[in-house]
Amino acid sequence: MTDLAAFAQEKGIKYFMISFTDLFGGQRAKLVPAQAIADMQQEGAGFAGFATWLDMTPAHPDMLAVPDPETVIQLPWKPEVAWVAANPVMEGADVAQAPRNVLRKLVAEAAELGLNVKTGIEAEFFLLTPEGDKISDPADTAEKPCYDQQAVMRRYDVIAEVCDYMLELGWGPYQNDHEDANGQFEMNWEFDDALKTADKHSFFKFMVKSVAEKHGLRATFMPKPVEGLTGNGCHAHISVWDLAGKTNVFATDKGTGQTGELGLSEQGAAFLGGIMKHASALAAITNPTVNSYKRINAPRTMSGATWAPNTVTWTGNNRTHMVRVPGPGRFELRLPDGAANPYLLQAVIIAAGLSGIKTKADPGPRYDIDMYAEGHTVTDAPKLPLNLLDAIRWFDEDAALKAKLGDEFSASYIKMKMQEWTSFVTHFSQWERDTTLDI
Repeated sequence: MTDLAAFAQEKGIKYFMISFTDLFGGQRAKLVPAQAIADMQQEGAGFAGFATWLDMTPAHPDMLAVPDPETVIQLPWKPEVAWVAANPVMEGADVAQAPRNVLRKLVAEAAELGLNVKTGIEAEFFLLTPEGDKISDPADTAEKPCYDQQAVMRRYDVIAEVCDYMLELGWGPYQNDHEDANGQFEMNWEFDDALKTADKHSFFKFMVKSVAEKHGLRATFMPKPVEGLTGNGCHAHISVWDLAGKTNVFATDKGTGQTGELGLSEQGAAFLGGIMKHASALAAITNPTVNSYKRINAPRTMSGATWAPNTVTWTGNNRTHMVRVPGPGRFELRLPDGAANPYLLQAVIIAAGLSGIKTKADPGPRYDIDMYAEGHTVTDAPKLPLNLLDAIRWFDEDAALKAKLGDEFSASYIKMKMQEWTSFVTHFSQWERDTTLDI
């Protein structure tokens, strides 16, 4: 185990950010001087859970965020500070609703079955003006801006700085590009164990926002920040390995049948079956905001495609479906968006997949069609929720998925998300005034 006090002395660390993530994906931290970190490593930093997006009251006792020293990262852009992910504890027990604890429990459950879920994510983001009201690059106006060479170089300072940091951290970044919307970018790094991917995802969002601010810009992972443009997805690539991490148990020699001929084993097909079976409920976590449903139910964007699903279908190497199987031993879930909580995203994937393995779930028919052009011909596949309320209701009705994630977490999540929905529908909008004032 890493001794954080020794780490501070070796690296010249003055302060540690002891960080945890709340139910809504908010990153909460205390800045702890290195001289106090030895005690904090043992006891944790104290928080009032009610002051964050957790289902607690002011009467709850102190919540202690106990740092996981294996996650410590010296901030490349401010080397005197180190960030460390923490596990919330209350009165000596893990806080069951805390997202990192939910994921840790499911990782352990998979391990009991001899399985190690590995994932990689594609985190898309926009670079906006500091006010967040327009794209930061006024020259980024192409109708099809994806992979735009000039546009990515105009934001070279930000993109290269973040990529340099990922190289320094040993994440194995391998490509960066301008994405399908004006002002939008994507950066990719190597896949890893689900908990490590979640920690990296959490830190990546913090890092991108920090570097953007340093350059006088504002980075956003909001699902649909600009009307008419492609939204921010967070596609997840999923494979499952043995505990040694040497054998991909999803992979098989190409055989027969709709999954076998794509190189998915029976266990891989059942995991996929769990994702498909729970997809509508999954959306409450993979697409957790009101704004999320302006991405997955969007009309065609300026570039000609939304790159987001609205129907529960899967296919081979075809990006117009909710799930694609691009090669043997893995598949890509294209449902999640940029607002997805890094820990709950991984947790719900594992929960649905393990449920599928337990029930030997059938993923249903494979559709090898262009869903944008021919989706209307698919009449027997479920539609994804139209809004956050529908997604919450689907989640609440999915007893098996709620049990896998934990009853306490699920009840708290539904309660807090219903409060968010109520806040949205009781908000008096300009649209209402514009369309109703003269009726």
